[in-house]
Amino acid sequence: MLASLHFARGTRVTPLLGAPTTLDSGDTAWLLAASALVLLMAPGLALFYGGMVRSKSVLNMMMMTFGSLAAITILWVLVGYSLAFGDDLGGGLIGDPTQYAGLGQLMEASSNGSSSVPLILFAMFQGLFCVITGALVSGAIADRARFGAWMVFVSVWTLLVYAPVAHWIFDFSAEGHTGGWMANKLGVLDFAGGTAVEICSGASALALALVLGHRVGFGKEAMRPHNLTLVMLGAGLLWFGWFGFNAGSALGANQTAAVVFVATLLAGAAGSLGWLALERLRDGHATSLGAASGMVAGLVAITPSCGSLSPLGSIVMGAVAGVVCALAVGMKYRFGYDDSLDVVGVHLVGGLVGTLGIGLLATSVAPAGVDGLLYGGGVSQLGKQTLGAGAVLAYAFVVSGMIGVVVDKLMGFRIDEEHEINGIDLVVHAETAYDLHATAGARSAGHAILGGLTQTEES
Repeated sequence: MLASLHFARGTRVTPLLGAPTTLDSGDTAWLLAASALVLLMAPGLALFYGGMVRSKSVLNMMMMTFGSLAAITILWVLVGYSLAFGDDLGGGLIGDPTQYAGLGQLMEASSNGSSSVPLILFAMFQGLFCVITGALVSGAIADRARFGAWMVFVSVWTLLVYAPVAHWIFDFSAEGHTGGWMANKLGVLDFAGGTAVEICSGASALALALVLGHRVGFGKEAMRPHNLTLVMLGAGLLWFGWFGFNAGSALGANQTAAVVFVATLLAGAAGSLGWLALERLRDGHATSLGAASGMVAGLVAITPSCGSLSPLGSIVMGAVAGVVCALAVGMKYRFGYDDSLDVVGVHLVGGLVGTLGIGLLATSVAPAGVDGLLYGGGVSQLGKQTLGAGAVLAYAFVVSGMIGVVVDKLMGFRIDEEHEINGIDLVVHAETAYDLHATAGARSAGHAILGGLTQTEES
């Protein structure tokens, strides 16, 4: 029932009482702009990740992001949105996969009676969240994954991991519609995706990194970023897009969006300063990679909490995330897993910091209207946040690992060792990122260099 579907995010206030029943041009314009900003995060992430890998695999790294964008967008329209936001099939676990399949039912719908933006626009805004979450996972398996296997994995992962988790936390119940268990029964606060995006991507990345194993030379060879200029450019685009990610989740051009915008700006800045301060004290140098990574860590932590904190609380949250994530990226050497681009250290750990931090730093003067432990609210909300974070972490880790194992058994997930050493770009995509010796016969020369590799190595 389109008229009763309630999709407001970031607040537990039911907006059906006195809420607008027609579209608002300002709110719609803002959500259109916010959706475009979230879309921009995909090429931003491609540049960020692409600069962090070695030059021989930069195109493959960027292709995994663009491939995710293409595959997830189509799957989201076909069935993903319905799984996430369709009427619950029981227990608050998953939506009806047929209810909005293809989104044709939303073409004539205006508002749902509880929001002032078109349903079809909201559906695609949500789909872009899924895109960036799936693309984040790819950073853990940089330098060693078959492109075809990745495309199969991220497609199945969208339907079996992301869509259910999005239903749990983002689909609020309303008259005639039953949503997910975490948002409605447990009462977990997550304004824009600390659980569904950050913890989910980080746990999935950890599982997949374990399935694929170490890169050749991991722990023995230096695997430094090949182009820090690309990293900084990508980080800037991510920060810019994050305003759409967070403030767009207010679903309107309103006070909540303004408060969230400020929190997003402050946490990104504080995260960068926190990471740089730790680097300077620990290593004697403040690096550009640290500045970019700290900014992302701060934004990750503020994603769930941006509707719950004061401006000062946002600064504290960002700074703590910058420091904690800077320490956490070293866990892969201590525990022996190869998370190539530190998805676990930044997104899983940062998501946990932000999600659990709500239980400590939330203030009732913020849009969410809840006090955390440090504001006299007791431990109740902290307990809810802990349970929600743990449930998403466990589910995403187990199911993602199972999908990875099945894909590996059926088609092989990892490229051959020889091809990994020689360079995945040339073998899988028949291209190189930097053609420094281009000639008139470059096309023929490229084919000659490849020899028989492209005939035998499937992507």
